[in-house]
Amino acid sequence: MDAPATDFDVLIIGAGISGIGAACHLRKRHPGRTFAILEGRDAIGGTWDLFRFPGIRSDSDLFTFGYQFKTWKSDRSIAAADLILDYLHETVAENDLERHIRFGHRVSAASWSSDEARWTVTLDSGEQLTSRFLFAGTGYFDYEQGFTPQFEGAEDFAGAVVHPQFWPQDLDYAGKRVVIIGSGATAVTIVPAMTGRAAHVTMLQRSPSYMLSLPGEDPIANTLKRVIGVHRAYRVTRRKNVFMQRGIYKVSQRWPRFARRVLMADAKRRLPKGYDVDTHFNPPYDPWDQRMCLVPDGDLFEAISSGGASVVTGRIDRFVPEGIRLTSGEVLEADVIVTATGLNLLPFGRVALSVDGEPVDVPETTIFKSMMLSGVPNFVFAIGYTNASWTLKVDLVCEHMCRLLARMDELDAETVVPVRGDAPIERRPLFNLSSGYVQRGSHLFPHAGDAGNWTLEMAYEADVERLRFGPVDAAELMFGSRQRVAEPVA
Repeated sequence: MDAPATDFDVLIIGAGISGIGAACHLRKRHPGRTFAILEGRDAIGGTWDLFRFPGIRSDSDLFTFGYQFKTWKSDRSIAAADLILDYLHETVAENDLERHIRFGHRVSAASWSSDEARWTVTLDSGEQLTSRFLFAGTGYFDYEQGFTPQFEGAEDFAGAVVHPQFWPQDLDYAGKRVVIIGSGATAVTIVPAMTGRAAHVTMLQRSPSYMLSLPGEDPIANTLKRVIGVHRAYRVTRRKNVFMQRGIYKVSQRWPRFARRVLMADAKRRLPKGYDVDTHFNPPYDPWDQRMCLVPDGDLFEAISSGGASVVTGRIDRFVPEGIRLTSGEVLEADVIVTATGLNLLPFGRVALSVDGEPVDVPETTIFKSMMLSGVPNFVFAIGYTNASWTLKVDLVCEHMCRLLARMDELDAETVVPVRGDAPIERRPLFNLSSGYVQRGSHLFPHAGDAGNWTLEMAYEADVERLRFGPVDAAELMFGSRQRVAEPVA
């Protein structure tokens, strides 16, 4: 048997949504290129394989969260993790990717050499691989650590404390009192999933989040499938839902008071008469200043209306043996406490980047077209939208990367690097949300600029224009080789 290859045209870090998408685009647009997907875990799927908490599902519709090139066939628009994993496994099989995936290959460092025009990727095992190009499909959060605040008296609590990122599969909560700390997408997912089996589920929040109720199945999409076929219905529904996502976001940003009234009215309609919506579902910030929580078929409101779940808005004083004491003096009794308190942001999966022996100071780099880093050659990364489906951005980034590789071939170039130049650039954050996890970790990431190709776009239509239809060449982009100094394309 031949020894496994160690040198590639492209190395892809991560076998989640982004990495699988990048591999599919390469297979289609550059079938002659060699590549490998390096996955630190023992399964594909990334987030969808890592998280195992009850009810885990998408928080955006699968017609836009799915790939443009791979039809989502299920009747479920808001889908559970098992359906998403099935979709990813189908994508891998249909594109013959399994032989390209190397499991248990956790990347610790990636070093660029201008003399060799190559990346040297070092694994935790010490093994090294080389490639001409590097794609980071590593997501944006730390797989090894979730965020849990320091709760005074945590050691005094007599029950189980669980973080959703590390859900124990043997946890039995049947007939038990459960308190879930948090009001984000994870808490909103877990509450209805545990309601009915648990004795009672309480969502304890310091402040509310906005809840957007949408059907779990898209009636228009399901009708279109019967009329025009699955594949054409997918394309039409994808465009419809992109338009709807962008419309909701733009209305929320332009007329926040109107958007708030609509969301509050929907909550009041779904909850029992007299329910204190203003306290529990009326956030202090405007809609979409933080990511909005999706509630398929109003399941959270149904759980509350059934009496099996409740919401408490207040601040934690400390844990006590019987549960959680609030600053108001109220004690929430619990057998299980779930700390749905968020993620730790982490750029590039903790991979240490260096260029010609010099470590890359990631926060000091500026993003180019939302997919490359200033001063870092032959490197592309994918981080999806905060205000729309993740995969919409991944598809566009991967398309543009393939166009960039083709342009390098045309120019007989071995290297391409964004160069910021001497013109002053006003720094802008990579993430445009006020959420706690963003505020805690955004300083670790590269920053955006305020003009031209250095800007961050969280608008799909703008990225379509720039990444799909816009030119690859740019004044800030330098092409070169080992034999000649990199030069801008005229």
